[in-house]
Amino acid sequence: MANILVVDDELGIRELLFEILNDEGHQVELAENAAQARAARLGGRPDLVLLDIWMPDTDGVTLLKEWATSGLLNMPVVMMSGHATIDTAVEATRIGAQAFLEKPITLQKLLKAVEGALARKSPSPPVTALRTQAVTVSLAELVPSTMSMAEPVPVDIPAHHQSFDLDVPLREARDAFEKAYFEFHLAKENGSMTRVAEKTGLERTHLYRKLKQLGVDLSRGKRQAS
Repeated sequence: MANILVVDDELGIRELLFEILNDEGHQVELAENAAQARAARLGGRPDLVLLDIWMPDTDGVTLLKEWATSGLLNMPVVMMSGHATIDTAVEATRIGAQAFLEKPITLQKLLKAVEGALARKSPSPPVTALRTQAVTVSLAELVPSTMSMAEPVPVDIPAHHQSFDLDVPLREARDAFEKAYFEFHLAKENGSMTRVAEKTGLERTHLYRKLKQLGVDLSRGKRQAS
């Protein structure tokens, strides 16, 4: 079993995750803010960190970046949030997060995310190594359904690879990623806007506006499926 550090400012969330993970046989340490998380990280070597994004002293993404730049991000990290956005997913993934858990956290999603993260054990390259190079990533691994990278993509879905140039303004890099992200899900769901909306967690109206803004070809998914 694994040593897991849970970082969340909500007492109820910490207690819930402790009970579930402890029942699964894991050793669980709790931290209610970034200061306690830093101390726990330096005092031991967790096999996995479940890290809340919104915390009062230092947010989770900032703490993740701090660990990455100081060489302490040598364990998988699963981010947790009830208000995660694609921008947040891109930033946290670029730094080294392996998955997102959306609150409220269900038992099935928690155990699947923990199992997937522990199976990988190798976080993404630290932020310092990703400054200006063009990086080739697999969208099927980067952000599969509803931004959870722990859930496997069915084997009959072809791998989608896209090269992203990070030596561009943030808006251009974000738009390129989002366009590739939505094109991937359109192809995966055979062009079904209903299923894409469910997978990406967006309202259909918002999804249509976003696709139009990014210049996504809405017929692409159906063409690739035929």
